[in-house]
Amino acid sequence: MSVVSFLLFVFVTSFTPGPNNMMAMAFANKHGFKKTTTFCLGVGFGFFVIILCCLVFNRILLNLMPTIQLPLSLFGVAYMLYLAFKILTSKDTTSTNNEKEQTNFFLIGALLQFINPKAILYGVSVVSTFILPYYTSISSYLCLSAFLGFVGIMSTFTWSLFGSLLQTFVKQYQKPFNILMALLLVYSACTILFG
Repeated sequence: MSVVSFLLFVFVTSFTPGPNNMMAMAFANKHGFKKTTTFCLGVGFGFFVIILCCLVFNRILLNLMPTIQLPLSLFGVAYMLYLAFKILTSKDTTSTNNEKEQTNFFLIGALLQFINPKAILYGVSVVSTFILPYYTSISSYLCLSAFLGFVGIMSTFTWSLFGSLLQTFVKQYQKPFNILMALLLVYSACTILFG
């Protein structure tokens, strides 16, 4: 496994704007950082569970049909290229503060992962492209799932803590930021295909 490609993919997909990061920023603006930390922990836990589910599902598929590995890897590459295109062509990363007052931010963050298409596709892509072809033990699956959950926590913490600064910076330098993120994803995809 190319560790650089794996980390680039994880970084770009986790830290670029998406439902988790936008909600973390909006919650921090509306409810404060302290309440938002429980949302961030919920996101990390939800990511952990989603990655484990993707691992189990993909492992069953790989055991039943070993030939599915190549198509799953190609799907992961195609999704990375799709993300690069979406990042490159995105216009506005601002969010609204119209979320309803909720009391259980942890549950909201965890359950959001099961309806968040970015999280599910991210899970399928990272599992099929970077984990299953190289690792087979349950302990490695648990460690990698925990690592990806931790990255989910860190990305939402970053967006909530520095939300207003990042929002201003990204809005001011939207095009160069989008180009850089898209190029990093294309590089990751190329190293899977040609590396």
